[in-house]
Amino acid sequence: MQNVYRLAFKFIPCLIVLGIILGLFFDFSFGDVLLITVVLGIVSYVVGDLLILRKTTNLLATVADFLVTFLAVWLMGRMLTNENNLIWASFISAAAVALFEYFYHGFLTNEKNKQFTNTSRPIQQQPHFQTEAAEEFTPVKPDVRSSDENK
Repeated sequence: MQNVYRLAFKFIPCLIVLGIILGLFFDFSFGDVLLITVVLGIVSYVVGDLLILRKTTNLLATVADFLVTFLAVWLMGRMLTNENNLIWASFISAAAVALFEYFYHGFLTNEKNKQFTNTSRPIQQQPHFQTEAAEEFTPVKPDVRSSDENK
């Protein structure tokens, strides 16, 4: 359920950004923008957020999302439209989505940190040790091998 929430939180701003850039400036239809956003959202979430962000930093995950967005818009734009300026459309879309992704990754890492701090046990600051002191219950017996009687 948490993945669905995160995907929806990622999908809506990407749809708005790609709708403005691709729809208004590069004459993509709404259906094309919607399809690109769905494919981009799923691929970018799996590659950038689940695989790369967990093992590296926010910057590397943002660069990976930039590359995924650039390739997705360029390749899908080639298949869906007859637009001649796809390199610029891909570059501008990738830059805008990467800017959003940078803040989205910050949100994900803050959410993850809050989740772990709320559910984890409190860390004990200093161990509480006590020293035990007692008297012996049995007296020390003399060694029978070294007695003077055997000489």
